[in-house]
Formats: sequence, structure tokens, C-alpha cells
Amino acid sequence: MIEWMANMLNVPIYALNAGLSAIILGVVSGVLGSFIVLRKMSLMGDALSHAVLPGVAISYILGINLLLGASIFGLLAAVLIQFITNRSTIKSDTSIGIILSSFFALGIVLITFAHSGLDLTHILFGNILAVPKSELLQSFIIMLIVIAVVSLFYKELLISSFDPVVSKAYGLKTNFYHYLLMMLLSVVTVSSLSQVGIVLVIAMLVIPAATSYLWTNKLLHMIILASVYGAACGVAGVLISFTYNLPTSATIVLVGVTGFGISFIISPKNNFFKKGLKVH
Repeated sequence: MIEWMANMLNVPIYALNAGLSAIILGVVSGVLGSFIVLRKMSLMGDALSHAVLPGVAISYILGINLLLGASIFGLLAAVLIQFITNRSTIKSDTSIGIILSSFFALGIVLITFAHSGLDLTHILFGNILAVPKSELLQSFIIMLIVIAVVSLFYKELLISSFDPVVSKAYGLKTNFYHYLLMMLLSVVTVSSLSQVGIVLVIAMLVIPAATSYLWTNKLLHMIILASVYGAACGVAGVLISFTYNLPTSATIVLVGVTGFGISFIISPKNNFFKKGLKVH
């Protein structure tokens, strides 16, 4: 199928794989990132994207699926952050910083200690031009799972995102949906390692969602717009990187943040010019 599409479009197979990977990543980032932005969990997303590194290393050492080890460590990080915040006077941003740095350091030590074939640079920054068919299929399946889970629990995620206090008062299990998002975030992070890496995956989760947030007040519209924008940024970033011989993953992020900057200035919802004229 991939070969047929490459021949029809007259492009190299690796270029088509990169484009399809970017589209899949853009869509899943738009869906999941919308909830991350609305819940003000961008820093938590950054922490989890780094916290999965020990899980990746241990999975490689034990010869098990990377998604399993990374998901366990992602959930463990989320639980520890919540535990430190609830059981001490330390603020959540401080506990996030502690867990992020410690898990990330542990991952680097494990990779070095194991003398494994894992390339740390590849994990950190990814290489979307070298994504194999198996990982492309895996990313596609994960995208379908994320869309299915969000569709199934859409109403509950909507209520708990906008008013967690009221949702808890009505008996909604807010912790369940919080950790459900953390699990999905961990899985998406791992599936994106080979594409944009740990360092840039949080940018893909936040930028499309933040951009769409500036243009709409409805969650469903925000999710759709963020998914379309994320996919468009992916394709545009791949094309620009091919044309000018630039790092593909970084180019995708820069295309996305350029659109965010434009939206920040011209979107009617943000009303930048009127706000800029006000003297506080």
C-alpha cells in the first residue's frame, strides 16, 4: 500500500512515511492536547514526556514492549506528583520539577549502565525520516484508540475539564479521568519517540491545541481544529525540511509556533490589539 502510494505520488517511500507519521501525530496531538491545555496540564505533560525514559530503557533491557514499560513509569510519575502535592506544602509545579528531573536522570543512567543499542540522541530528538512501517502502523492504531477513548468518555472529560469541583460534587470520578489522560499521554509520548523525540513531543501536544484555543470557545471545535492544524503543520514541516535540508522534527514545531504567533496577534478571541492599547 505504501509503495503504491509512493509510486502514484512520485515521492520516496521514506518521505511518504514521514508525511503520514506527521499527519497521525498531528491528529492525535490535537485530540489529546486539547484536554492538556484546557486542564492547564502542559507542565505535567512535559514531566510525563521525560518521565517515560526509564521505562523505555528498562523495556529495552528486558526485551519487552516499550509501550508497557513507558506507560508504567508515566503513571508512576503522575501518581508521585499527585502524592507529593497532596501530602506536603510543596506546590504542584515544584513536585513536577522534582519528578521530571529525577526520572529523566534515572533514564539516562539506565541507558548508559546497560550499554544498550539505544541512541539517546534519537530518543531525545527523534528521526521522522526513518520511521519504519511497523511503527507507522503502531502510531495509527494508537491514534484510533485515543480517538475511541475520548469519544467514549467525552462528556465526562468535558465536565471534569471545565469544572472539576462541580463534577466531583456530582460523584464523577475525577481522579480516574485524570489518570486516564496520563495513561494516554504516556502511550502517545512513546509512540512519538521515533518521530519527534521526548524533547519536542510536548510542543506537538501543546502548540496546535493552544492555537485552536485562540479561535473557538467550543471543545469539540477546538479538538477538530487542533487536529487539522497539527496535521497541516506536520506536512508543511516535512516539505520545508526536505526543500531546505533542515531538521524535520524541529521544523514541524517551528511551523506550528509560527501559526500560533500569527493567531495570537489576529484572532478575535484574543483581541491582541485592543488589549495592547489598554493601560493597566
